[in-house]
Amino acid sequence: MTEAYDYDLFVIGAGSGGVRAARVAAAYGARVAVAEEFRVGGTCVIRGCVPKKLLVYASYFAHELHDAASYGWTLEGARFDWASLRDAVARDVDRLNGLYTQTLENNRVERFLERAVVTGPNSVRLASGREISAGHILIAVGAWPVLPDFPGVEHCITSNEVFHLPALPRRVVIQGAGFIALEFAGIFNALGAQVTVVNRSDQILRGYDESLRERLVAITQARGITYRFKSPITEVEKRKDATLAVSLSGQSEPLLADVLLVATGRKPKTGDLGLESAGITLGKNGEVPVLDAAGQTSCPSIYAVGDVTDRVQLTPVAIREGQVFADAVFGGKQGLVSYDHIPSAVFSQPPLACVGLTEAQAREKFAEVKVFTSDFRPMKNTFSAHIERGFYKLVVDGQSDKVLGVHMIGPDAPEIAQAVAIAVKAGLTKADFDATVALHPSMAEELVLMR
Repeated sequence: MTEAYDYDLFVIGAGSGGVRAARVAAAYGARVAVAEEFRVGGTCVIRGCVPKKLLVYASYFAHELHDAASYGWTLEGARFDWASLRDAVARDVDRLNGLYTQTLENNRVERFLERAVVTGPNSVRLASGREISAGHILIAVGAWPVLPDFPGVEHCITSNEVFHLPALPRRVVIQGAGFIALEFAGIFNALGAQVTVVNRSDQILRGYDESLRERLVAITQARGITYRFKSPITEVEKRKDATLAVSLSGQSEPLLADVLLVATGRKPKTGDLGLESAGITLGKNGEVPVLDAAGQTSCPSIYAVGDVTDRVQLTPVAIREGQVFADAVFGGKQGLVSYDHIPSAVFSQPPLACVGLTEAQAREKFAEVKVFTSDFRPMKNTFSAHIERGFYKLVVDGQSDKVLGVHMIGPDAPEIAQAVAIAVKAGLTKADFDATVALHPSMAEELVLMR
């Protein structure tokens, strides 16, 4: 650290990774500044997983209230108000924005609430025109929704705008079949909207175990969600009454919708960021290539963490990368980010969660693979109108008995998966699972009862 620059570290982007890096670097004694053009907290806090999970919780009540009568409850006059939910979620986002801002203030990190671009290996320029020098620059601007190219795409919304809808739509078309698309499909379906998911291919949730994907399609179809596979959108027309006519390839009649949500992926938000001025060449998806665990780029003074690197686009990963960067550059500590055995979940309805290899991935890598499954009706669904079964799968190396992957679909699967991830990360065997006494009655006990 030296007085030759205005700051020891300048962070562009105040999301989860950028905030962690900034506060840890400041704790080591660095002079740190952060530029953020929107709000402190990043995608996850402001317009991603946190507000979306609140919508998921709200939509669960539609099922819970329906099932309550079977448990002896009499509920009269129950109704749902979208505006009340929307505004409550917005208030919580405000609260979190304040907490993240306070974290930076408490660590004496200076904030610039405006856009910043790189102008050289050790310099940035703010939108106001101010030039700032820094010993190190950290790129943590995250990723942004991708919009396809078809006539009428301007009438579509993305996950950025969905939290601000003026009213609950009656008819929702969702393009895409990844986790964002399916989570919002479940939300709107539960809240009473007619939901149609359209996708270019005939598969959902690429990368997840096939058994879970097939079961999720069947269950959500039974709940009323319609799928149009191999049906990319060709055009969207907005009619005089604000109805959207959504034309699909190979379909003679358009779908009619009040809202068309595009959820076809995200790409690093590196457009016009000026990295070429520091000799950095972006990757094919616009990502910032990094060379080591600390996130150093081809320019030695510039680093990158989080979604902008297009490695693993998950908030906990960005936080870990930010920590490792600050420890290495300002704390003299060399750390690693392990990208193996990262648990993941889809908060669909029902939710699914997994850690480790799918059955297909395991069979490609190991000579002998054993698969154990449990297909059961969760006790929670005993009195439910939804005759839905849970499904758990263990993928095991047949030679070493090591558990290679765990895959689950059913109530509370994501909560169970966090603990299971520890076991898989630790390299426990199927025999270790079998030797564990079951916690009864629970759904999680199925994990230690498979034979």
